[in-house]
Amino acid sequence: SENSLESLVSIGNICRSPIAEAVFRKLVTDEKLEHKWRTDSAAVSDWNVGRFPDSRALNCLRNHGIETAHKARQITKEDFQTFDHILCMDESNLRDLNRKSNQVKDCKAKIELLGTYDPQKQLIIEDPYYGNEKDFETVYEQCVRCCKAFLEKYH
Repeated sequence: SENSLESLVSIGNICRSPIAEAVFRKLVTDEKLEHKWRTDSAAVSDWNVGRFPDSRALNCLRNHGIETAHKARQITKEDFQTFDHILCMDESNLRDLNRKSNQVKDCKAKIELLGTYDPQKQLIIEDPYYGNEKDFETVYEQCVRCCKAFLEKYH
């Protein structure tokens, strides 16, 4: 559609989804498509609302020349009604989102795993929170592959 909208979602909204959001935003900007996309990320839970992304996520993005000012927020009913795509990171996200969307009248969002778009077929983007820098780098690379493929499909 002319104004495609996208939301990127994961559990706490401080590790994976801010990386995915920042990556997608940069891709859209590089392709000069900012006017066609609204990109955001949100959490399924309310654990980290108002918090900045994990410092390791920020470092990882910075190493790739990407800045983000994102603060965690929880997904809302309106998100399901306004976004075309809600992309999540793993099966528990998917279950929670589908459950929430069932409680929303006129949900228009297509809810999918971001990993569905990975040309390398890594379906799940694992939470790097308990891992190390290398795990954040893996998440970054997965997000780049998936977001590129997603953008190609819907551009």
